[in-house]
Amino acid sequence: MQTKIKSILAILLIFVTVTSCSDYLDLQPEDGIVREEFWKTKEDVQAAVIGIYSSLLKRPPAAQTPTDGTDYNISEYLFMYGEIRADMISPAGNTTPDQRDITTSNILSSNDLTSWAAFYRTINYCNTVIELAPAVRSNDPTLTQTQLNNYLSEALAIRAYLYFTLARTFKDVPLKLSATLSDNDNFQIAKTPQNEIFEQVIKDLALAEEYAVVDYGNIPSNKGRITVYTVNAMQADVYLWMDKYTEALAATKKIEESGKFELIPASNSWFNRVFATGNTTESIFEFQYTTQNLNPFYDMFHQRPEFIASPVVTEDIFGIDFNNPNNFDIRGERCSVMPGTNEIYKFIGLNMQDIKTFQESNTHWFVYRYSDVLLLQAEALIQLGRGEEALPIIEDIRTKRRAISQTAQNVNPANKAQMTDYLLAERAREFAFEGKRWFDVLRNVRRNNYERLDLLISMALISAPADQQQSIIAKLQDPNSHYLPINEYELYTNKALVQNPFYK
Repeated sequence: MQTKIKSILAILLIFVTVTSCSDYLDLQPEDGIVREEFWKTKEDVQAAVIGIYSSLLKRPPAAQTPTDGTDYNISEYLFMYGEIRADMISPAGNTTPDQRDITTSNILSSNDLTSWAAFYRTINYCNTVIELAPAVRSNDPTLTQTQLNNYLSEALAIRAYLYFTLARTFKDVPLKLSATLSDNDNFQIAKTPQNEIFEQVIKDLALAEEYAVVDYGNIPSNKGRITVYTVNAMQADVYLWMDKYTEALAATKKIEESGKFELIPASNSWFNRVFATGNTTESIFEFQYTTQNLNPFYDMFHQRPEFIASPVVTEDIFGIDFNNPNNFDIRGERCSVMPGTNEIYKFIGLNMQDIKTFQESNTHWFVYRYSDVLLLQAEALIQLGRGEEALPIIEDIRTKRRAISQTAQNVNPANKAQMTDYLLAERAREFAFEGKRWFDVLRNVRRNNYERLDLLISMALISAPADQQQSIIAKLQDPNSHYLPINEYELYTNKALVQNPFYK
């Protein structure tokens, strides 16, 4: 499950090598994790927590890469896991063979993208804070219980989100809740069933909610660190995967009723505010890239493009009004996609006219936005048989984004299938290339014993080569194929693991 202990033990050795205007990303611990040298003061705890956030942003040093292939940072994995098997991206000139294989469902356990090392590395950082931080209070009385609880909330919530992502991507995965601090620790850990992973995630989020900060006192921290509202958004997401719709609805209501978030109406500055700059009233949690710590997507989407928008995106997803070029969905051209080249624009644009320079490529990674919460709420209402309450939510978002009539659907609010199709179409427009598409469809496909498997198959076939379509259809009939295999390196180093049955 993990690389050599020396690769993961140095939690504080590799943490923050960047500076930014956000104070919470400026703190750098000076030494390793050794208890005798660290874990003495509240500043040590704070530095360790900030290090968790830093590990979400940065690629690990080459020495910590478990395979000979490319290692990505977590935001890159989140993009690829959520989009690469879906219908809104296509391979570009610099797509790697491993990336291309996943787009065509030709997935082997030797594929480097199946490595989960980056996730478990950060999970171990979270485990270390959860395990060692409480003892610091006995050494440093200036660390209050409230401050400690706040830090624990951040570690618990990030650990929960990473396990949630692993369970959606690989299904059954090893669950380790204790810190790896020594070569004597047990690395032979069997997989835990997906439903038990989800239960642990909900347990962690319940404690994180109890301990969480409501307001850090500044916008970058409120949007870039875990708050109670981030926890609520995660809860809603997880509960929908567990088919617990009443609980999901309640979690979204907590955010809505806080009065702290709102959708920004479409305007000429909307793209710049929401995406190019970020941290608006629409933002709940964003990975905070800066000009000192650039995002990885400028290279991935522009300089050496690995992915472009699928040819169907502009016309089929956002729609085109051929009679009135001034009538367009503000989320489409020059927001999600560059017309003509099909470049993915959301993470490289400065405004709706200009691309950022490389030195300006600081667009954040958007984990949860307020529109996500509203559409998760609509999904819960649909599944509860309250489609008449869900429809106005969808229509309000369409109005604020200037969605065009060509993408409207005449649906019966009482018809779950019609409402689900409409919801997924709107989520595709709203969260284009934000790492959500595959998971959105899979979540809805799983319900009622894969009653809507057609959604997944039709999505996968959109970008599939004609000569591989029948093979892809056959593979997707098996629900185990909807998850990635365990990487062969993990199977070699952890003998307790058993391969996903589809890939045996």
